[in-house]
Amino acid sequence: MKFSVLVANYNNGKFFRTCYDSIIAQTYTNWEVIILDDRSTDNSLEIIKNIIGEDSRFKIFENIENSGVGITKSKLIELADGDICGFVDPDDAITSNALSSSIKVFEKNKDVVLTYTKFVKCDENLQPLQVPKIAQQVINNSPYFFNCPVNIVHFVCFRKEVYNQTEKINTVMKIAEDQDLYLKMYEKGKVKFINETNYLYRLHSGGISQNDNKPKSREYFAKVIFNTMKRRNLASINNKPVPKEYTNSNEIYSLLEYQNSIAFKIKKKLIIFAQQIFS
Repeated sequence: MKFSVLVANYNNGKFFRTCYDSIIAQTYTNWEVIILDDRSTDNSLEIIKNIIGEDSRFKIFENIENSGVGITKSKLIELADGDICGFVDPDDAITSNALSSSIKVFEKNKDVVLTYTKFVKCDENLQPLQVPKIAQQVINNSPYFFNCPVNIVHFVCFRKEVYNQTEKINTVMKIAEDQDLYLKMYEKGKVKFINETNYLYRLHSGGISQNDNKPKSREYFAKVIFNTMKRRNLASINNKPVPKEYTNSNEIYSLLEYQNSIAFKIKKKLIIFAQQIFS
């Protein structure tokens, strides 16, 4: 299996060296890297090209105009030649076993369409700070799964062939395009949690979903969930009607509040345990 590492860059060339070093250190060797620059306004492209040099495993492309993350990530998948794809932001990094751990799951489990791991939050110098406990195996094959609260996190990898069977990434999205991708892939097969910390997530002021962007991220995620409800033809959630039109994020999140109850969490764990035993 060939693995395509997808890198969407916008003004993050200054961080790319550690991303590059982590990719070329992979124990799995059948990979390519597709980089698409979204019309950076700094010298990112020059920095990235100098780091890559003549390495033919890296392919660099540029958007004609600044297009946003939805369009850029959609194009990246189209440009990929690999069987398996995974996004790595240019300001982040992955562990040396990240690709091999994912590939092993896909080779062993033909019905798995997406894998994910734990991640570690790092400071601006990519020094580890904390491993959030949110990543865990989720229920498979449930029309009421929306990854809210979030359990599917970095490092996410997926089968390109299956992705092409979906409606694909919503190119209008400027934030939460990853959640849109996860939920569409979820509808096509099983997702598998790999209990390893394989992604290094850098915290810095320019992060697209960090700091001042958090309220926007919450709003976009609500729209993703609403679109998912409509795509799955759900008329109600826990006996509450799904609105016919999107009006605000609170209306959507209120439909999912029951998932925070102790009774639901116990039931969820039992279902996940049964699915792991009998799958």
